[in-house]
Amino acid sequence: MLATHGSAEGDRCVDIFSRPDKTFGFAQLKRDTGPWTPIGGFADLCLLTAAKALGAAKERVNWLSAVLEAAPG
Repeated sequence: MLATHGSAEGDRCVDIFSRPDKTFGFAQLKRDTGPWTPIGGFADLCLLTAAKALGAAKERVNWLSAVLEAAPG
């Protein structure tokens, strides 16, 4: 796992990850009362850099840009 970005409500997150074949991807997960569960079907996207994975996540996960803009630094 390279990075995890959580929603303001704390019930969703986006994980940016690398694979053994040197590609990158992301997954959106949610948690109600149990374990984190993948949603959206994005984990199979293969991107060439972590930055491209984050960009693809921002395009597809509607709350992510607002979280990143509000993050300090």
